[in-house]
Amino acid sequence: MSASAPDRGRPGRRGRIDKKGPIPGIVRLALKHSQLGSVGRQLTDGARAGYCRARRPKTFLQAGTRGGAEHELSLAGAPWRDLPEAFGPYTTCYNRFVRWRRAGVWGRIIDALAASQDAAVQMNDTSIVRVHQHGACITRNQRQSIGRSRGGLTSKIHAVVDSNGLPVLLALSPGEAHDVRLAGKLLSRLKAGSILLADRGYNADWIRELAMKKGAWANIPPKSNRTDPICFSPHLYRARNRVERFFNRIKQCRRVATRYDRLAANYLAFVQLASIRLWLRP
Repeated sequence: MSASAPDRGRPGRRGRIDKKGPIPGIVRLALKHSQLGSVGRQLTDGARAGYCRARRPKTFLQAGTRGGAEHELSLAGAPWRDLPEAFGPYTTCYNRFVRWRRAGVWGRIIDALAASQDAAVQMNDTSIVRVHQHGACITRNQRQSIGRSRGGLTSKIHAVVDSNGLPVLLALSPGEAHDVRLAGKLLSRLKAGSILLADRGYNADWIRELAMKKGAWANIPPKSNRTDPICFSPHLYRARNRVERFFNRIKQCRRVATRYDRLAANYLAFVQLASIRLWLRP
């Protein structure tokens, strides 16, 4: 090797490259103290409650969120075994991640961030993700929000976002399930005077009646077979593209774009982590 040739590192276990110092991708995705905001209180309360004994919650949050990012490791999807040594043993990170998920910490963080949301407009939509073969090796997949269709095994993400395209509520269902299966649960936070934007898949009378009972207006385009006229504004409907852009942004995380987790609760937790990063974006 010539003297001017760069040092590529040495092959480590399983053919990986061992590098000294922090991984550039991790530094780029690391959370800053200024980004924590109201999340810091949720993490601190979780550490004090006993279901999480994290001495440095911020470091663990970085370890959890980097699992879905593009990085320099050879295996896509960032398995827990490939976490850098700076985050400690991968078993500790995984066990802590599961404890926080069971305690509902990730959901409470989104609730705290969405408390100041603009509730004047809410948008509802779904997006399908493919299930990797490593995430399908479990019996009774119907209990893990895994469905089978022409495209193979899939899962469907249900989301409600505000007028800025930031998530308010998230849910998971099998890929072949209809979009309105979880609509009643997701629309439970509609406020009086708000506007609901959704596509034709939500053109159901009971959804319009639910929005009317809550004092909201469902601006949903009618299907061609609808006989009774309804009030619909194409001008307001143009803003619905923000929910599509939300799915585009969270799917930049590989752990979200493809489901590698066997348990539906763990995969939904990673979707929540990707959503938290959108809220913390400056």
